Amino acid sequence: MIEKIKADIKTLLENYYAKNGNEISVVVETPKDPKLGDISVPMFAVVKVLRKPMPQIVAEAVEVINGAALPIKEVKTMGAYVNLFVDKDKLAVAILNEVLSQDSNYGASEIGKGKNVTLDYSSPNIAKSFSIGHLRSTMIGNSIKLILNKCGYNTYSINYLGDWGTQFGKMIVAYKKWGDKAVIMADPISELTKLYVKFHVEAETQPELEDEAREAFRQMELNNPEYLELWKWIREKSLKESAQIYDLLEISFDSYNGEAFYNDKMDPVVDELESKGLLVEDQGAKIVDLGDDIPPALIKRSDGGSLYITRDLAAVFYRKNEYKFDKILYVVGNEQKLHFEQLKRLVTKMGYDFADQIEHVNFGLYLTNGKKGSTRKGNVIKLYDVLQTAINLAYDLINEKNPDLKDKETIAKYVGIAAIVFADLKNFRGSDIEFNIENAVKFEGQTGPYLQYTSVRIASILKNNEFDANNIDASLFEREHYFELVRAVSEFKGTIEKAALESSPSVVAKYLLNLAASFNHFYSLEKINAADPVVRNTNLALAKSVRIVLNEGLRLLGIHYLDEM
Repeated sequence: MIEKIKADIKTLLENYYAKNGNEISVVVETPKDPKLGDISVPMFAVVKVLRKPMPQIVAEAVEVINGAALPIKEVKTMGAYVNLFVDKDKLAVAILNEVLSQDSNYGASEIGKGKNVTLDYSSPNIAKSFSIGHLRSTMIGNSIKLILNKCGYNTYSINYLGDWGTQFGKMIVAYKKWGDKAVIMADPISELTKLYVKFHVEAETQPELEDEAREAFRQMELNNPEYLELWKWIREKSLKESAQIYDLLEISFDSYNGEAFYNDKMDPVVDELESKGLLVEDQGAKIVDLGDDIPPALIKRSDGGSLYITRDLAAVFYRKNEYKFDKILYVVGNEQKLHFEQLKRLVTKMGYDFADQIEHVNFGLYLTNGKKGSTRKGNVIKLYDVLQTAINLAYDLINEKNPDLKDKETIAKYVGIAAIVFADLKNFRGSDIEFNIENAVKFEGQTGPYLQYTSVRIASILKNNEFDANNIDASLFEREHYFELVRAVSEFKGTIEKAALESSPSVVAKYLLNLAASFNHFYSLEKINAADPVVRNTNLALAKSVRIVLNEGLRLLGIHYLDEM
């Protein structure tokens, strides 16, 4: 509601200046000190364009704002600033009515109405254990999808499995040299991962193994039946293990088409590059020169084998045709920045106009004691083990605090998963994260369980306490802690829109932490279930509104809210 007033003031002033032939972007912000006002309009940009004295510019702005039908109680000026005090009583009541009537639909936006977004995320490599490192792409991508849906976008989620490439040549070589089928059948992914590690250990002293791997992959591309049969079996077992994780996290995708899906779609793209005179030979390989500021794109190796960027190029054309995307998001690590710069440059060089719709949603690494895990070195942490550990820790904490709680196992599952997911999503995605499972599971501090616990606290207050939202004391919202809490609630929609536009779940996560802190501060000052029935109605309506927003915010992060814990 306050965000709408700010937007209305911005439009009002910009239209006023535009009528006089001046295109000016007016800034409308929230003062850092609430005593200065609820809304502030700095006039520096206007003075810069109009070149009139500041007092005259400020006076004009005040006159324009006063002439509009806005819920503004008072206008004060301070130097270059026009500070506005809203009619807190009316505004707070309107906000509460909106939240309570819309419930979980509150905060929904239409900024994405009619727009299609394709998301490529999670995308684990088959034949390897699903590690803690895969959590970032999986949960960031899932949350972005949920946020975009809330903003009216049509989304299509793709789990672009790493199910092709030279790594399978390595796996085949390792399997044929050192594999024991009976042992592998007993625990496929763990044993295949061990073979993958062994390959890289042996390759350090036997570099010819790398050549054997490249040849094995070339045989796969030539449809070697033995190798393809082995590949299909590995892919099936890998998907089965990944399904365990996705089921636990309650995540699904619209497509599981991996790299292999594009095997028969690469040649037409290569032919197009050739026909447009972009493909040149370099020491037997085929490359595309992308300019002096970026390395060339290697399209085909000298032995004719395909490469990752060739498949990604085929994939982006397929997806553009199939899903008609207005934007395609690749939720992939920071280290792939160059790859996506090359992909965008290739699309442009080929004469297409949608390169700007390709966006690399980058993220940092998970670190353990400051170091990155590596499958080939055998020092990865399995995500399933991490989630189970978190669930067990949550169970112990719940059992200690509330031993008589029903369905502790299910609640512990949701709390444990919330701990791991929120510990990731509260951070700016571009930053590296030091992983610490014990800190993540705590019920206090900046954690997922803290947010769940705040929601549960409100649920316990609301339980068996009916209230009449039509009979409240609006004057209470003149008090600072009352209005600050209802203001925080009103900022939900703007927060979601910002998160959508920035592809940044941390915007929502940080907002929820601030909202929970505001409520807990309010709770320390006020007896929610007050003796006076009108005050009680007011407090309960406000608490209910906070819980609606908290719960919906948690859902957008892929986290369950709870009624008890």
